Amino acid sequence: MTSKKNSHISTDLIHHGYTPPAEFDSPQPGTFKASTVFFPNVAAMRQREWKDKSAYTYGTHGTPTSFTLEERLCTLEGGKHCVLTPSGLSALAVASFAVLKTGDHVLLPDNSYGPNKTLAEGELTSFGISHTYYDAMDPQDLASKIQSNTQLVWLEAPGSVSMEFPDLIELVKICQSRQILTALDNTWGAGLAFKPFDLLGNGSLSVGLTAHALTKYPSGGGDVLMGSVMTCDDALALKLKMTMMRLGICVGPNDVESILRSLPTIALRYASQDRCARQLASWWKDQKACVQVLHPAIEGSPGHSHWQALCAPNGDQGHAAGLFSVMLHPSFTQSQVDAFCDSLKLFKLGYSWGGPYSLVVPYKIENMRSHWPSHLHQGHLVRFSTGFEDPQDLIMDLSQGAKQCLNF
Repeated sequence: MTSKKNSHISTDLIHHGYTPPAEFDSPQPGTFKASTVFFPNVAAMRQREWKDKSAYTYGTHGTPTSFTLEERLCTLEGGKHCVLTPSGLSALAVASFAVLKTGDHVLLPDNSYGPNKTLAEGELTSFGISHTYYDAMDPQDLASKIQSNTQLVWLEAPGSVSMEFPDLIELVKICQSRQILTALDNTWGAGLAFKPFDLLGNGSLSVGLTAHALTKYPSGGGDVLMGSVMTCDDALALKLKMTMMRLGICVGPNDVESILRSLPTIALRYASQDRCARQLASWWKDQKACVQVLHPAIEGSPGHSHWQALCAPNGDQGHAAGLFSVMLHPSFTQSQVDAFCDSLKLFKLGYSWGGPYSLVVPYKIENMRSHWPSHLHQGHLVRFSTGFEDPQDLIMDLSQGAKQCLNF
């Protein structure tokens, strides 16, 4: 029992003299929460530096908990520096805000994540930053659209929703030859399908930075919003950190703790959902209602050879996540397609992926692209993401829905 030193209980409880023993270890790292961080003296207050993670200064700049997650994510993706953001979209925004200024030009793939295109059309345009969309499946289209003021090229592999896999290596080589920074949305690959900072396996080719929606596979529970931006470049890392500081962008320690708890199983979960997605995609190939299966690991899918070169270079099964789309026959009406999605019992209607529940979303590609891609068949696109249900149960669910709503 600690003896009282002051006359008021509130003072004694705040300035309590007990310190627990330091020798404590358990499966999960401690969760440190703080806005205020204490300094032992004024000299330390003036000397401490948060940018290199050598010390703590204020909660927004990091705690032992956030520093730990950042370092583990660097191990996952192969980067050197990492910052945490409140969502995947905020990671994309931080990356753009850190490297672009008025008068600059940015290139985005036409099949990129919709909100990143909206950011370019909205805030970036209002800041005097111009943008152009390029065909990710045509490296020469990218090369032809690079301007003298192009400072950033966004990459995505595979493309959002339509799942075509670009020649990422060639795209990066083009940008590298022109000394233009590349930024990869690495949410699908998650540091497991391929290594963005070592694309050829010999250290000679790397993207400049990655943005990652930790909401998806690192979380795995469908209940946390978080993102990250990563790089191996020291100067770029400082730009990212200073942008975060100026905008007051930070994450909550409880969310960080949730990601830390899930991260050790990411490879197991990713592989399980990958296997399930391939089984479901293969089932769809045999269905008359389906005119095209869009899954990078399935032969015949747009960009399959590029996926093989990057994600399965040794001729093995490779890695391909738990996400795929199908193009349903154009003779169906949108009402029939919507009714099919509504009829499913195990697939929930909802955005995102990587969680325990399988999800389904119908999309209208014609509203998402500058023009209808030549590699896509005409029809109605439906995207699936696999959870952890048994694949055969999911196939039975798809079968009953198709029989009910997708009969010719």
